Amino acid sequence: MTDTSEPRGRRVDQVELHYGVATDVGLVREVNEDSLLADPPVFVVADGMGGHDGGDIASRIVVEEFARLAEIGYDPRRGSDAVMATLRAGQRRLSEYGATHRGSDGGRWHGGTTTVVAILVEEDDGGPQWLLVNLGDSRIYRFNRGELYRVSTDHSVVQELVDSGRISEEQAMVHPERHIVTRALGGPDPLDPDFFVVPLAHAERVLLCSDGVTDLLRDAEIAEVLRGNADPRDAAERVVACALAAGGVDNATAVVVDVMGLADDRTHDSRRQRESLHEKLGALP
Repeated sequence: MTDTSEPRGRRVDQVELHYGVATDVGLVREVNEDSLLADPPVFVVADGMGGHDGGDIASRIVVEEFARLAEIGYDPRRGSDAVMATLRAGQRRLSEYGATHRGSDGGRWHGGTTTVVAILVEEDDGGPQWLLVNLGDSRIYRFNRGELYRVSTDHSVVQELVDSGRISEEQAMVHPERHIVTRALGGPDPLDPDFFVVPLAHAERVLLCSDGVTDLLRDAEIAEVLRGNADPRDAAERVVACALAAGGVDNATAVVVDVMGLADDRTHDSRRQRESLHEKLGALP
C-alpha cells in the first residue's frame, strides 16, 4: 500500500515533481490558440478565445505572466495572492494590447483566455499542498489511487444548465452553446477565479487540460489513459492523441504532473526527464 502521509518538515522546495506536456492544433483549426507552462512548481494551461489574431496572443500573454512568477518566485504562504496578482497583470496587459492593436478585420483587437493553474503552496501548517485555480472551461483533475476526480467546475453556459438539471452531462458534450464561457481573462467583468487547496496525498497526479480534450473525451476515458500510462510524458501525449482520434475539432492541450514519493516512480529517471524535456520543449514550452 502506498504511504500517503506527509513527511515531517517537507517544504515546497523539497517536493520533486515529474511532468509531461502535449499540445496539438487539432484536425480542423489552422492556429493553436492554446498555450501552456510547465516550470515547477508552476503549471498552466490557457485556451485563447477571439480568433487567430486574438486567442493565441491572449493565452500567450497569461502564460508569460505566470512564467515570470515562476522565475522570480513567490511566498508559498501567500500563493493565492501571488496567483491573483499574476492574473491581474495578465488582465492589464490584455487591456493595453487591445487599446493599441487592431484585429484582422480592422476593428479593435479583442481576445480572452481561460486559465487553469497548479502551484505548490504552504498556506497552513500542514506542509506543501496544491493550489489549483480555474477561470473558464479548461479543467483540472486530480488522479489518486487509480481514480479520477474532477476538481474544477466549468464556468460555462452548459455547466449552468447541467447544475440546474435542465440537461445531462452527456447532452452538455454536444450542446450548441457548449463553448460559451461565463468567466475568462480579458473580458469586461471583474476577475472571479475559483481556488481549491488540495493535500498532496489526495492528488498523486494532477491533470490540466483545455476543452479540446474534455469536449471529446469522457472522464472515464481520461481516467483509463492516466491509469495506463505511469510516465507523465506518455500520459499527456496519450490524452491529446485520444482527443485527436475522437475528432480533433479543437486545439487540445494536456499537462500531467506527478508528485514523487506518492506516484509510482519506478519508470522514471528524474535527471534524464529534465534533460529530455528541455531538449524537446526548451526552457519555456
